[in-house]
Amino acid sequence: MTPELHLAARLGLALGMALFMGLAFEGVYKRDVRTSPGGIRTFPLLALVGSLLYQLSPSSPLPFTVGLAAVGAWLYAHQRAEARAALAPSSGSDSTATASLVVPTANLLAYCLGPISLTQPAWVCVAATVIAVLLLESRAALHRLVFQVPADEVFTLGKFLILVGIILPLLPNHPVVPWTPITPFQVWLALVAISSLSYASYLLQRYLPSSGALWPAVLGGAYSSTATTVALAREQSQLGAPRGDLAAGIIVATAVMYLRIEVIVAIFNAPLAVLLAPALLGQCVLAVLVAVWLWYSSEKGAASSTSLPAVNPLQLGTAATFAVLFVLLALASNWMRDSFGREGVYALSLLTGLTDVAPFIINLAQGGVTDMSLRAIGAAVLLSAASNNVVKGFYALSFGGRRACLRPAIALLALGLIGLLVPLAYVR
Repeated sequence: MTPELHLAARLGLALGMALFMGLAFEGVYKRDVRTSPGGIRTFPLLALVGSLLYQLSPSSPLPFTVGLAAVGAWLYAHQRAEARAALAPSSGSDSTATASLVVPTANLLAYCLGPISLTQPAWVCVAATVIAVLLLESRAALHRLVFQVPADEVFTLGKFLILVGIILPLLPNHPVVPWTPITPFQVWLALVAISSLSYASYLLQRYLPSSGALWPAVLGGAYSSTATTVALAREQSQLGAPRGDLAAGIIVATAVMYLRIEVIVAIFNAPLAVLLAPALLGQCVLAVLVAVWLWYSSEKGAASSTSLPAVNPLQLGTAATFAVLFVLLALASNWMRDSFGREGVYALSLLTGLTDVAPFIINLAQGGVTDMSLRAIGAAVLLSAASNNVVKGFYALSFGGRRACLRPAIALLALGLIGLLVPLAYVR
């Protein structure tokens, strides 16, 4: 492409993006108040002026800067005039609707689209325009969101971002104690990964409307299948009679657990995830089939809305507990490997089913146990999941009672026993 055609294409890109943003701006800010500066004609003109001023002296920003200052001064004068008009009720002006920094900011962005398109890759200009349009069009939805999100959740998310964006990069990525190869950076990275997955599930549980038991069970399984099993078993017990939807929900949470394990392993160890995929996905499908059978073979009762406890996983107490458990399991795993060989790690895998299996599985995926083959590590992951299913079966009986939760408890115990046999294919 010749330089002339390249320049024409870049100018066309700037004008097209400015026109696109002008369409959105007209629909949002000038539908009712025509005095708002900017729009479907102004934005392309601003982009064209910015492009030409930049082209006058590409090596010196002076012409473009002078033009930017002129546009900014005019916008400032317009905003001041609108503010004075708003203070005069007798004028009948509706200019209070334009008292927003979004209006001048959109105009300044339109002016800058020209140099952006001339100096940056095309995707930068397109991305900036699309983001601006999305923010313009979603004005009402974003303002509603402000009233829907509690302030404490915003504060908690801010603390989490500090952990991710400030603390994580500063942690050393080398072992600091001789008892485990796991580094402080890996510990915090595990915390970030599991908290992010759990937080997504938490937000869906809290803000997504749902009915029945299956959808809450799916979201609960993505957060904690053990906590979901206990909650649904308690609801079964309160109803006093077996309910097919609740029984199916208990098994669905376990099916989602297999997917969660696969995702977690894939984040830290892709070869291990590929190795485990047939076993985890196969057991997931088996759990889904069992859930379908429980759904159709039991009384579902009247339609109801099941509410599971949604605990914010970004709370610092939850994060600290996970980090401590992760470190303890990392130390225990290596000690068991040194003292008893891989059989010791397998024994520890069975014990971790009593708690949250995620810290142990992430530790294995990150290489926290030395001198073990990939297949042996895969077997330990599967043993941990199988043990957790057996524990959940007893939890279902304990919290739901034999009359209400016998069938899902038997199903969980059966899934656990089958899961204990699957690792045999990995340790031959």
